[in-house]
Formats: sequence, C-alpha cells, structure tokens
Amino acid sequence: MTSSTASSTAPRRVVLDTDLGSDVDDVLALAVLLGSPEVDLLGCTTVYGDTALRARLTKRFLRLAGREAPVVPGERETLTGRKVWWAGHEGALFADLDTEPLDDGADAPAYLTAQVAAAPGEIDVVAIGPLTNIARAVQADPGFAGNVRHLWIMGGRFGGAGDPEHNFRSDPEAAAIVFGSGAPITVTGLEVTTTVRLDAADVGRISAAGALGAALEAEIRQWWRFWNTEWNTPHDPITVLTMLVPEMFAFTAYGSVGVTPDGPDAGASAFTAGEGATRVTTGAGPREVAEEIVRRIVTAGS
Repeated sequence: MTSSTASSTAPRRVVLDTDLGSDVDDVLALAVLLGSPEVDLLGCTTVYGDTALRARLTKRFLRLAGREAPVVPGERETLTGRKVWWAGHEGALFADLDTEPLDDGADAPAYLTAQVAAAPGEIDVVAIGPLTNIARAVQADPGFAGNVRHLWIMGGRFGGAGDPEHNFRSDPEAAAIVFGSGAPITVTGLEVTTTVRLDAADVGRISAAGALGAALEAEIRQWWRFWNTEWNTPHDPITVLTMLVPEMFAFTAYGSVGVTPDGPDAGASAFTAGEGATRVTTGAGPREVAEEIVRRIVTAGS
C-alpha cells in the first residue's frame, strides 16, 4: 500500500480523531503530533460522550503548545447505543475550560469527509477513540474510504486471551463498518501497546517542557491516581508513531480485519491474511518507543 509509505519533503497532512480527556494517552498523542515537524496538523475531531468538553480541552492543549487548529465536536452517542464510559475527571484540572470557544460549522463526520475530499489521497486520519465519527463519515460519503490517504487506528486485540479492547468494545458496530469500508488501514492493538510504559523518569522529562509539559504532567498524575499506579501505557502515542516512524515497528502483510458487531463477543477482532487493505502492528522495541514518545513531547513543549 503506497498510501502509507510514500515519502515526501512536504509535511504529512493529518487530522486527529480523539476521545481526549479520559485516558491520558490521547493528549499525549496530540503532543507527539505537535512535537513532530514533519506533521501539518490540519485539525481535530472529538468523539464519545461530551464531545464539546473534549473539544474545549483539546483547544486548551493546543494553546498551551502555542498552536491553533480547528477542533470539531463529533458524535456523542455510539452507533450501538452502548452507554458511554466516563472517568469523571475529564477537564477537571482547568476551572476555566468553558471559556475555550468551540468551532462553529460542520459536525465531525462532515468535517472529515470534506477534508479528505478536498485533497484525495493526501490526508492521513489518526483515529484513537471509538470509531463512531469515522463510521459516520464512511456512511455519509461513499468516497471517503478512497479519498483518505490512510487510517491509523488504535484498537483491537489480535493475540492472546482477554476482553475486547475498549475502543472497539465501546462501538463495535462502528468498528465493523470502518474495517469493512476498504480504506487503507494500519491498526495497533493491545498486544503491542501494553508492552510499553511511561514511568516517573519519563514524566520528569515531560514536566520540564514548559507550560505544556507541566499541564501534561498534571494530566498523567491524575490518570495514575485514578488507577492507583505510577506508570501508564501510551496506547495512542504508539499509534501515532506507527505513522511517523514505521521503521520502529513490525507489521503483518496486508489482509483484512473483522470485528464482531454485536452479541457476547461484541468488539472482538481478528486479522485474516490475504486480500484486503488492512495491516496489523505486531511488534516494537518497548524502551525505544517510549523514548521516542517522550522526545517528541518535549519538543512540543520547548
């Protein structure tokens, strides 16, 4: 799939679709993008639950990094009607978050379809939350799957036992639609992301990176308190790195991914080699990946 590997001196044009505000890994993924000079972040869309709050929080972190970009609130409810999981601390560290203005205009699926239609084959979409916005875009525009350069998705479990991964389990119908769309996709699941940890030493380096770094440290420590840990798994930043530095990772050949849309195994995922437009991330060097995440976040705050 040349769409995922073509190199160019021009910045990579990216839209981020995120449920930023719950797990701290979403805002860390945003910071990785902001610390990557090879990326032109065109805008962000938010998904899952209070998407207006998520959009305001995204705006705040963009501003802390000295950046501006459209942030478009998206789908609040899942296609399946499943109850939204809400941690309760989303936006809690900013008392004045309601002063962040929301972008008027198109909803998130309309924004996504318009962006990729305006530049077919040129825009990557990084999707690190439940796939409701992306599924709605597929449903709204039959050309979306062919117009997007590549979808980089965090989600799924492709090896070993365990419950379905959160993003797929939250809206399994949406995930099934996206993986059935024919769009070129790289998906990174739990068997890779859970090998990587950010610890206190990493957070110490992040915290020294200006106003952005200090705010990120507070978000990280809030997440640690929520789970009573002193480390976290950077699922979403890892997914961003599969796009930016694919040489750090191993992947399957292209094939297809099926997602169970309903029933007791809803959200379960499986890869089948052969015909298809999807590949699965299969491995990485955990410490090297963590170091690259921290390096780019520090760059964003410096």
